[in-house]
Amino acid sequence: MDRIDVFWHQGMLNHDTSSGVFDTGLDPGFLDVLEKHPENPDRIKNMLSILKRGPISPHISWHTGRPALIPELLKFHTHEYINELIEADRNGGKMLCAGTFLKPGSWDAAVLAAGTTISAMKHILDGHGKIAYALVRPPGHHAQPTQADGYCFLNNAGLSVQLALGSGCQKVVVIDIDVHYGNGTAEGFYKSNNVLTISLHMNHGSWGPSHPQSGSVDELGEEKGFGFNMNIPLPNGTGDRGYVHAMTELVVPAVQKFGADMIVLVIGQDSSAFDPNGRQCLTMEGYREIGRIVHSLAARQSGGRVLIVQEGGYHVTYSAYCLHATLEGVLNLPLPLLSDPIAYYPEDEAFAVKVIECIKQHYKDTLPFFKGGLI
Repeated sequence: MDRIDVFWHQGMLNHDTSSGVFDTGLDPGFLDVLEKHPENPDRIKNMLSILKRGPISPHISWHTGRPALIPELLKFHTHEYINELIEADRNGGKMLCAGTFLKPGSWDAAVLAAGTTISAMKHILDGHGKIAYALVRPPGHHAQPTQADGYCFLNNAGLSVQLALGSGCQKVVVIDIDVHYGNGTAEGFYKSNNVLTISLHMNHGSWGPSHPQSGSVDELGEEKGFGFNMNIPLPNGTGDRGYVHAMTELVVPAVQKFGADMIVLVIGQDSSAFDPNGRQCLTMEGYREIGRIVHSLAARQSGGRVLIVQEGGYHVTYSAYCLHATLEGVLNLPLPLLSDPIAYYPEDEAFAVKVIECIKQHYKDTLPFFKGGLI
């Protein structure tokens, strides 16, 4: 477990999200400088370069991704939705929901992101490596079976989980640390007891028709899946120690009780202290420690097998640094390879700890597989 197999394809940079006021794509007419959409190619270019030239580079093996096939996409998404995307692409593109623009080149990039993530999962399933990272865009964890949402068209992580289930895995755990609720992935497995979806996110609630889910502790799954969707909405400013507390008090015992043939770690660096899209104040050390915890879980539960899937992270520089730290943690390297250039926030996790303890008590009372008590 001293190597990470990274799957990447240059064609994913062809998704053009344009410029405007934040993610609206609008020019109000009174600003001289319009900023790029948060989900732009520059953020991924820096992630790519830090893995190629940063101190972690000796631990990286590179693999070329490929486009997904339509039958693969239909393992998670409906025919109607895929046809809608294909038609939109054929007609030159459209805005699918707020901030989410399908433009010429976007569909090809989305299909590449999906296929690249599937290829990374297959690499692990075929026994060619223990840890793989799908460095992909556009992101996917908000994409639901029937609709786009939050910059996402196709649910890359969800498609990889479907491949794992179809390849003999009985239990798959998804741990999503993006700052926003992984609502699309949760929705895709909401009635399944074979997939435990865990999301640690900012307590942002629903944001409209494309994102009707609230991410609250009451969204537990349905039918056979009741109790297998675990939301951990965290207060703004939770920080490194607060996130580690949530991981150790909630995520670790949940995964231990559920068991896992495969762990999918869904990462977004928008939980960082300097991200324009989040307010959670994680630093490199927080991401590093989360990676270490996942490493330990995988060693005990899934034979060391972890697929890492890229989602958000919009500070062009710090997102790359936080990615580097996360992968250091997943590799369980004894010492940090890269120092933090800007982490100087004071932390006060007291309120976050109180919230986490309340969530813990709630799940002890409601989640069927926790009836024996949380550790």
